[in-house]
Amino acid sequence: MTGTYSKASNFIKTTFRALQYRNFRLFWFGQCVSLTGTWMQRTAQTWLVYTVTNSPMLVGIVGVCQFMPMLLFSLFAGVLVDRFSKKNLLIFTQVMFLLQSVIMTLLTFTGRIQYWHILVLSTMFGFTQTLDMPARQSFFIDLVGPENLTNAISLNSTIVNLARILGPAVSGLVMLKYGMVFCFFINAVSFLPVIAGILMIHVNVKTPHRTGRRMLPEILDGIRYIKKSDTLILNVLITAVVCTFAMNGDVIIPVFAKTVLGRGAQGYTFLLSMSGLGAFIGAIFMAYFSKFGLKKSILVFSGCATGVLQILIFAAPQYWASAALILVIGFFNLIFINIANSIFQLNSSNEYRGRVMSVYSFLNLGSTPVGNFLSGLVMEQGNGGSGFLFCGSVTLVLLGVIFAVKRGAVLSWLPGCKSH
Repeated sequence: MTGTYSKASNFIKTTFRALQYRNFRLFWFGQCVSLTGTWMQRTAQTWLVYTVTNSPMLVGIVGVCQFMPMLLFSLFAGVLVDRFSKKNLLIFTQVMFLLQSVIMTLLTFTGRIQYWHILVLSTMFGFTQTLDMPARQSFFIDLVGPENLTNAISLNSTIVNLARILGPAVSGLVMLKYGMVFCFFINAVSFLPVIAGILMIHVNVKTPHRTGRRMLPEILDGIRYIKKSDTLILNVLITAVVCTFAMNGDVIIPVFAKTVLGRGAQGYTFLLSMSGLGAFIGAIFMAYFSKFGLKKSILVFSGCATGVLQILIFAAPQYWASAALILVIGFFNLIFINIANSIFQLNSSNEYRGRVMSVYSFLNLGSTPVGNFLSGLVMEQGNGGSGFLFCGSVTLVLLGVIFAVKRGAVLSWLPGCKSH
């Protein structure tokens, strides 16, 4: 009994070791509340658009509006993150998120909400997220130091993906009982704890203020910095493919639930929750096993696994089988994102970290408009199953091309292999 307790205690201490830092605790607990609200709004908004328009293409366009700013301006955001206080930037972005959700709440409550309103508000969200993401990601190392960075990233992912489980599930219940407006209202209120938490954080990090230089030369300087590193270049290529084509579940799942599985809002939100559950399990897995160090080979394996699993969903479109496969996809997607994030951060210096993480943001979310648009286009001609088939197939083909072209670098990442 004592041995079992000791093992459990050791597991908890190892898995949650980044929470020993006060600053990270303040940030983490605030996010616990805020991210659940964000996923409630995201779930309700997607279902609202699809039920009103009955068009996968129009659902995809909302995603394009939300992520297009990341595609166009994330590199500029990286320069700002390297110039100014990350804490102040994060306070600004949380206030802007709060304002966006308040406007969404008021328009829905008064019955004036229209499709173009959602496009404008999604674009506003996208601009805010473009600045928020590199600031947030590069802030972790200031909170916990490099030795616990991967653990902090993984713990942050646990709440992101716990929110993906709770948010859609709670959103489905709230939509059925009270309507979508309450999902938007809860999201607005949820930003208050995270703002309070960030205000209480104190970090002793000197931020260089290079305001005398123009932004474009600094962007180019950051790109040159990445090009000098074989590790960063390979990470960029693999991340670009997987994030563009293998991570369009938010657009595909509602269409797949309705057109292939014949399910309504509850079926759709359940599938989203399964994706979130898989990612949550992946985050706990990564939080514990991060103590063994960064394993780059896992990036290669998890990216390929996602493509294969998406093709399997197309081949076996039964509800419970699809739910199980979506759970496993969520698991591998989370592992992929955490490894890619850690490779970028641990292979960049403090001077360039904001710009390097803006490239990560560009690849992770900035590529989403392309993937959302292509997925929506394919499903407009077919159904949700064709969306999974297209994304999985293209992912595997393009990864195969990268592995062929960068064979030596890829082999150097794999255990027991030597580059030639």
